[in-house]
Amino acid sequence: MASFSAALVALLVASCAAAAAATTFDVGDGHGWQTGLDYTTWTSDKTFAVGDTLVFNYTSKAHTVTEVNKSGYDACSGGNSLSNDDSGATTITLTTPGVHYFICDVAGHCAGGMKLAVTVTVAGGSTTGGTIPAGAAGASLVPAMSAIVVAAAAGALVPLALFC
Repeated sequence: MASFSAALVALLVASCAAAAAATTFDVGDGHGWQTGLDYTTWTSDKTFAVGDTLVFNYTSKAHTVTEVNKSGYDACSGGNSLSNDDSGATTITLTTPGVHYFICDVAGHCAGGMKLAVTVTVAGGSTTGGTIPAGAAGASLVPAMSAIVVAAAAGALVPLALFC
């Protein structure tokens, strides 16, 4: 039971650390989301992870941030878009690993370079789930000790959860 409680606390701490480590990327840096930029070069020195945020800054109604699948990206077509915004300040939180594709769906803009593909990894670079520590299942403790350990773990989780 103690190992299991410790594993829960460690998992919460790791989750907080991953959330705290999330990065916000201003797409195009100081240039923003516009035609004439090479967004493939912009992504080349960056690593994107689940929890990171993309911030697209552009002139409202003059452009869109349209999330599409690979075929929409390749064809510069937002016909089957996953999401679409033209507010001028679009924020996308990357919630799943894999490649995410974004285009501007205004005629000619995607062909003019307004297309972005980002490969998103699991936060921390891991692609597998956690494991239960050896001894966590079937740990033998004196019943009174088990209650103390569970209470201590619960007491530790509350402040950690508030910290995140």
